[in-house]
Amino acid sequence: MTVQGVKFSGVGAAIPRQCLTNAHLSALVDTSDEWIQSRTGIQERYVAAPDQRLVDLASEAAGAALQMAGLEPTAVDLIILATSTPDDLFGTACLVQTRIGAVNAVAFDLTAACSGFLFALVTAAQYLRTGAYRSALVIGGDILSRWVDWGDRRTCILFGDGAGAMVLQASDADQLLSFELRSDGRLNEHLTLAFAGTPQTLGDNLAIAQGGFAPIAMNGREVYRFAVTQVPEVIEKALHRAGCTVEEIDWLVLHQANQRILDAVAQRLGIPQEKVISNVGQYGNTSAASIPLALTAPIQQGHIQPGDLIATAGFGAGLTWGAALFRWQ
Repeated sequence: MTVQGVKFSGVGAAIPRQCLTNAHLSALVDTSDEWIQSRTGIQERYVAAPDQRLVDLASEAAGAALQMAGLEPTAVDLIILATSTPDDLFGTACLVQTRIGAVNAVAFDLTAACSGFLFALVTAAQYLRTGAYRSALVIGGDILSRWVDWGDRRTCILFGDGAGAMVLQASDADQLLSFELRSDGRLNEHLTLAFAGTPQTLGDNLAIAQGGFAPIAMNGREVYRFAVTQVPEVIEKALHRAGCTVEEIDWLVLHQANQRILDAVAQRLGIPQEKVISNVGQYGNTSAASIPLALTAPIQQGHIQPGDLIATAGFGAGLTWGAALFRWQ
């Protein structure tokens, strides 16, 4: 079997129209702009209105990515939507497929929380490398505002909504240099959006749990400790696999969870701040959307140039984490 290469040819992003500032949150819970910024770096985030759905945001981001890549929707072979907050628990990727007119694409959801986009990108790349498909649309999108406890100041200050997308295409040269993916279910309890069923009797000696979910719950201290130790390690492993050094990295693009985490990871790797892309102050933690959302503006503005070496890492619930090293086409 001939192994194809992978190139990255388009990105796009979409955010809801409502901006939720720290001032808004200080009216909801016992917090302040200074408290939030000093601990997270977040100033504002965007949240979906009641009439906005994930398919709306994901389709907008997908359309922008396809336009940048110069690829018609009918030429897309594969769509992977990384999300933990689908509009339909059975899946939302097929709704995106229909919305954008990608009638020839196979589409499915992938759930790996805040690591979802990175896991989906690596998954899509394998389909292209084997020659099964020629083009793939990878979307990361979440509407976490649906599942936030707006009375819990430990979590409600962190999360925002959004979507980001990237187009991958088969190529003679392989621009995905390496990746490293990890999971550890022993740490699952530190970040959850758990099923919370209500008992319902169906008859004599028969009962089930009627569906529902509890709000997001997080042990922030443990998640921080996990991220600042494991993320630098997994990036170093990806660098080793690619035969590259830290000094060769042009841009570090991490899951935008918390500015303190971004700073700590960069410091441990010895990467200067001018190489670290951060938009967490503007958008907060957008889960699976955060990496493509962070990439879109600097690519559109020309800061990221063709050939630049990008190190990216996702980390989050599961717990899951991983890194990928690629060159922008």
